[in-house]
Amino acid sequence: MVAIKDEIRAVRAAFVPLTIYERFEYVVILVLTALISIVVIAAVWTLSLKILFGLVLSGGVDPADYSVFQAVFGMIFTVIIALEFKKSLLVATQPGGGVVQIGAVVLIALLAICRKFIILDLSKTDAPQIFALAAAALTLGVVYWMVRARDESVPKNG
Repeated sequence: MVAIKDEIRAVRAAFVPLTIYERFEYVVILVLTALISIVVIAAVWTLSLKILFGLVLSGGVDPADYSVFQAVFGMIFTVIIALEFKKSLLVATQPGGGVVQIGAVVLIALLAICRKFIILDLSKTDAPQIFALAAAALTLGVVYWMVRARDESVPKNG
């Protein structure tokens, strides 16, 4: 209980020197974080129920079946993407965090493409679409590498 009170004091202390617009951004980010947290909790609950009742207890669905594998891991990646998005919002609440974190946005896009590759039905997907996804993944990987290299070369304040 003491730790929560200390955190609330720290948030209030960080909130005081902010401009009106920075306070607005901060409140919006906190609201979005809360909403994303609710979505993540609901997604994990739904995923847990689907795995428990659909795979474990019913025994009617074969987990070795590729379509089941795709569906389960697609849902897991959806939760991971939401968590990464929430994390990027929390970073934005830190002093000097800025609202848009380029590396986080690129990472989220890369995770979304990885999810698409996992759930992709190769029998129904044509070669140009696979090539386009591969090109997008490669491009985002290069951009992420460049952003990380830039961030590591910039000296940290403090």
